[in-house]
Amino acid sequence: MNSSATDTLDLADPATFADHDLTDFWRRLRDTAPVHWNPPTCERAGFWVLSRHEDIMAVHRDDENFTSERGNVLVTLLEGGDAGGGKMLAVTDGPRHEQLRKILLRSLGPRVLAPVAAAVRANTRRLVREAVTRDECDFALEIASRIPMNTISNLLGVPEGDRDFLLALNKAALSADDDSVDEEESAVARNEILLYFLDLVEERRRSPGEDLISILAHSEVDGVRLSDEDVVLNCYSLIIGGDETSRLTMIDSVYSLAAHPDQWRRLRNGECAIDTAVDEVLRWASPSMHFGRSAVRDTEVRGVRIAENDIVTLWHSSANRDERVFDRPEVFDLGRTPNRHISFGYGPHYCVGSYLAKVEIAELLMALRDLTTGFERVGEAPRVRSNLLNGFHSLPVRFHPDPAGLARDDDRTG
Repeated sequence: MNSSATDTLDLADPATFADHDLTDFWRRLRDTAPVHWNPPTCERAGFWVLSRHEDIMAVHRDDENFTSERGNVLVTLLEGGDAGGGKMLAVTDGPRHEQLRKILLRSLGPRVLAPVAAAVRANTRRLVREAVTRDECDFALEIASRIPMNTISNLLGVPEGDRDFLLALNKAALSADDDSVDEEESAVARNEILLYFLDLVEERRRSPGEDLISILAHSEVDGVRLSDEDVVLNCYSLIIGGDETSRLTMIDSVYSLAAHPDQWRRLRNGECAIDTAVDEVLRWASPSMHFGRSAVRDTEVRGVRIAENDIVTLWHSSANRDERVFDRPEVFDLGRTPNRHISFGYGPHYCVGSYLAKVEIAELLMALRDLTTGFERVGEAPRVRSNLLNGFHSLPVRFHPDPAGLARDDDRTG
């Protein structure tokens, strides 16, 4: 990509990511303009673009000069703010953020999630087994879409019959399978998710259970019970975050392993640890391309003046390929260690669902390793249309079953 082409790229436009390979663009920014200005248009404000790992981590840590409360992604930052600011964990800072985070971690920490992890394992292996017997499937739609949505829905207490409906809304809320979904339709989808959870919250107020919505509905911050709006907004955040990151990483892992047979062999032969492989597929996929902040006062990043109220975007998709941090970052290496990827963010807002996401991805990799001898892509893999989410919305594959592995799995589950 030549210089004139990169100068005109608009990172607010979803078409930029659908129509261009940005590898050279990000390398050029990291080398020559690590603090880059994406200019305004007649329709929206301009914003700063950070591309180096070191600078992005520094801003993630700095909650004195930068805030999340005006929005943490371009879609809300460019609209002038996030209605969830100060209420939803992802867009709340300071002591209230710490208290909300503690409430959620009580339900999302490793010790509490042990039985959930067992259910993830059973569900994942069942879905992969079924797909293997069908020979071909759309991995994105028939497997990856069903694992994280089922998991987070179980935690929240979402009825099984509502999950496909919620998944469709999730996809429309922050991305699209093609350019037929416009921003107005995305806004409607986000509002429908909120209204859906409002009904569930009202139900759990009357008749609480052991699910996460019930816990939130009866939790307090500073001695004051969380309002319906507080609970609904955090349910929205959990269902969006709990689905998108895991789902898109799973899809990318199968796409990338099919394209890199040497890495599949390493995984299949046990030559690299599953935890190490999980970190590499997360780095490689970088499912959430950016997060955003607003400057609360005049400040500087790498000597560049950032004015009060300026929007600053942190591009993880670039940071996870930063040559200053990763040895041969352009190489997909399941044995990569150390691996300082920031696919879950960093600092105070490090993803509360990171443990659960890693469990889901690990169980998928182990199911593929144990139940198949390999797989291949058998059709086009169209990308989602988004300036936030990175990945594929469809992935037709053919599985090659491992009869011995399937028999061993039968013995364990029989």
